Amino acid sequence: MAGMIAGRRAEPELSSRTPSFFDEMRAPDGSVRPAYQQLAHWLDNVPKDVLDYRRKEAEFIFRRIGITFAVYGEAASTERLIPFDIIPRILNRGEWQKLSKGLEQRVKALNMYLHDAYHKREILRAGLVPEELIFGNPVFRPEMNGQPVPHNIYVMIAGIDVVRVDPDNFYVLEDNARVPSGVSYMLENREIMLRLFPELFIDHPVAPVENYADDLLATLKSVAPVTSSGDPTVVLMTPGIYNSAYYEHSFLADKLGCELVEGRDMFVKGDMLYMRTTEGPKRVDVIYRRVDDDFIDPLAFRPDSMLGVPGLMSVYQAGNVTLANAVGTGIADDKAVYSYMPEIIKFYLGEEPILKNVETWRCREPDQLKYVLDNIGKLVVKEVHGSGGYGMLIGPAADKKTIENFAAKVKASPEGFIAQPTLALSTCPTFVEEGIAPRHVDLRPFVLTGRDKTRIVPGGLTRVALSKGSLVVNSSQGGGTKDTWVLDR
Repeated sequence: MAGMIAGRRAEPELSSRTPSFFDEMRAPDGSVRPAYQQLAHWLDNVPKDVLDYRRKEAEFIFRRIGITFAVYGEAASTERLIPFDIIPRILNRGEWQKLSKGLEQRVKALNMYLHDAYHKREILRAGLVPEELIFGNPVFRPEMNGQPVPHNIYVMIAGIDVVRVDPDNFYVLEDNARVPSGVSYMLENREIMLRLFPELFIDHPVAPVENYADDLLATLKSVAPVTSSGDPTVVLMTPGIYNSAYYEHSFLADKLGCELVEGRDMFVKGDMLYMRTTEGPKRVDVIYRRVDDDFIDPLAFRPDSMLGVPGLMSVYQAGNVTLANAVGTGIADDKAVYSYMPEIIKFYLGEEPILKNVETWRCREPDQLKYVLDNIGKLVVKEVHGSGGYGMLIGPAADKKTIENFAAKVKASPEGFIAQPTLALSTCPTFVEEGIAPRHVDLRPFVLTGRDKTRIVPGGLTRVALSKGSLVVNSSQGGGTKDTWVLDR
């Protein structure tokens, strides 16, 4: 970042001139990329103590309104703030247009794959995806075999994690097709930036994200059951206050103008679902659920679940309530299926993928397993069903003993792992204790698929690895978030 910050805020080990990482703000010759020029000028002139004051103010606001998440397994502290970086990430209009087209293509293919997997299974007959990735998947739901869903849409809300390693391409890192989280942080980050830095929005034509709630509600209502009458009733179903994402559940219910309900607030009667209200029972047409499959109905899945509604699956199978996302979508977003997404897109759409996958080795295949074991110290190895940055090995950052232990796990259950190269994630300017320095980022845009329209708010949740040199952006692993700006021109 030399030049912009005149030494007092630079960190040489990740400078804009480091060739192994794509710097989203500066070109290799040190010049500022067009989208960042106004921001660079502002950063050149704003005192560090002003930035520090604004950062503390943002933290105070987040703490006051209760934006926390739970960290399971930590005895000392179960609630923490997700750190918020006050320097925005900026994408130009052309970059966003290409990205959004690729996202729409990918989610369309995911929905077609899910419908096929639970119906005709043509992709299996074509030999493009191994049968065990469907039938042997622990989240495959035989209850969904032949089960129609409204308009063949299984994934109404998708969170697609993408990374950037060069100027021209975004790569998909992960598909989240079950209950993707993080959108509340996207919305709150923008609100905080508008409050703290109104002057920046004068110079930047930033596309709004505030209409996400309206888009989400329109999407949910568009997939209501045909048996619904009038204006469909939408509710948001939460596991309760002890869930790590409870803040987001209550936040979104408020934004949607719908009821926030737990399983105990609803009941089944005569193949219909009702919620209890002060005015008596009211029919529920659409559930935006933030409860996993296993827990939504103790009669159909886990009998020990206290979170679900007994009989909910019978109402669902009768076509009298819509669940968003559908039951069984987990077979489309594990890391083994991810490796087949280029073939899935070509099979169902007859198109080349707009967004590329990260190169992936499937440990279930003997020749690829051998390569992974021979090179495990250079690779990132992940559990197929892992999430949140857990269950993975970052080879270059691990010691010899850790690598040996992880290699033993892979040998014992190779079908449970995939491997990828260590990605040179792009960097963005970030305000840290030492001042302004580049930090690695990823992006989770949110894709809404309704009956007749796909909606993608311009931006998404940028996650940032705040530790120097770290490539792990997950909040549970010490990462933070940024506001994501898409310029309207």
